[in-house]
Amino acid sequence: MKTQLSLRQARRTALAAQGLARVRPTGLVGARQVGRTFERLGLLQIDSVNVLARSHYLPLFSRLGPYDRKLLDRLATRRPRRMVEYWAHEASFVRPELFADLRAVQRRTWMTAHSLPPAVAEDLRQRILELLETAGKALTSRQVMELLGHSTVRTTSDWGWNWNAAKRVLEDLFAAGLIGSAGRTPQFERLYAPTPAVHPAGAAALEPSDPEQAVLRLTEIAARAHGIATVRGLADYFLLQQRETSIAAEVLAGKGILEPVEVAGWRQPAYLHAEAVIPKSVSGQALLSPFDSLIFERRRLEELFGFHYRIEIYTPPEARRYGYYVLPFLLGEELVARVDLKADRAAGMLLVQAAFADPGAPPHTARQLAAELRLMAQWLGLGQIMVKPMGDLAPALKLAVCRE
Repeated sequence: MKTQLSLRQARRTALAAQGLARVRPTGLVGARQVGRTFERLGLLQIDSVNVLARSHYLPLFSRLGPYDRKLLDRLATRRPRRMVEYWAHEASFVRPELFADLRAVQRRTWMTAHSLPPAVAEDLRQRILELLETAGKALTSRQVMELLGHSTVRTTSDWGWNWNAAKRVLEDLFAAGLIGSAGRTPQFERLYAPTPAVHPAGAAALEPSDPEQAVLRLTEIAARAHGIATVRGLADYFLLQQRETSIAAEVLAGKGILEPVEVAGWRQPAYLHAEAVIPKSVSGQALLSPFDSLIFERRRLEELFGFHYRIEIYTPPEARRYGYYVLPFLLGEELVARVDLKADRAAGMLLVQAAFADPGAPPHTARQLAAELRLMAQWLGLGQIMVKPMGDLAPALKLAVCRE
């Protein structure tokens, strides 16, 4: 008979696995804490939207509180690098040891140059690789295009050497793992270099990984990061195929690494990691990035917290329900509110564009959320918080902010 867990037990397990179950440290956050938190999560999703802060910085703030973002930057730039950029849950910073496995399972849908004439694609591929090998420094895509002479060099193909064709081949080389990222410019442009030049394993990073074993290892890492999850949730963490993930989960269960369990109210069977902790209570609170790993998989989010969430960045303004860059607010073991935030850096102000309470939010939600916003404003170097009158929680939140 399978072990049966209540929904609250599953929820607390998930929060503990993600490092969100306890009150955050109050002292100075050092490099060791930043590194350990990244190791726990295994990846940080990257996104170009900077309306509040770059998405990969936010999960560590949620778990550690105010920390020096340079500490995270160093993991990706200081040798030996402790995180590298690659495709995982979309574009992400990942632990270097996951790179070969992710290469082994990467999907062809990421490749964008299939429609190019083969001769054009191969020519561009060789020229880009040679350029990066001999450049002596990492280059942005714009620099690569300019050095290729994309605007003047032509071939008999209709594609020619236009920007679009070369850019697509460049991105395909990155997706194939043959070139990597040496960092980002202040404008967040990726700096390309040959993978052996940026990966801590050097040329050994390009040694092939067995796809079946890769799925097995990635599934185990996803299970550890989740604590408890269905096959759908496990697959989503690194965007694996569900069928392959299901097989891997069964293999891991046979080895005692995962335990098949049932969660009250869940239709699908779940797996509990052998090292997962089921706390009797949780006491953390955090604002969660739209790209936080706790909320990657929306169905899992609803099953765990009864919280319906969608990113509305790409929704027309008139059709948005909650706002543009909306962060769920975790209080204890519940997601109790959501706020649409923006950093007005010129004015030195954190703008709360809208604030909404979820059904059942406790009376002290506004007070606790105000404290969280003050902490975030401090971390972002913003001296003021302005709460706009949008959303049912806005009046109480404005009052709570003004009381301090």
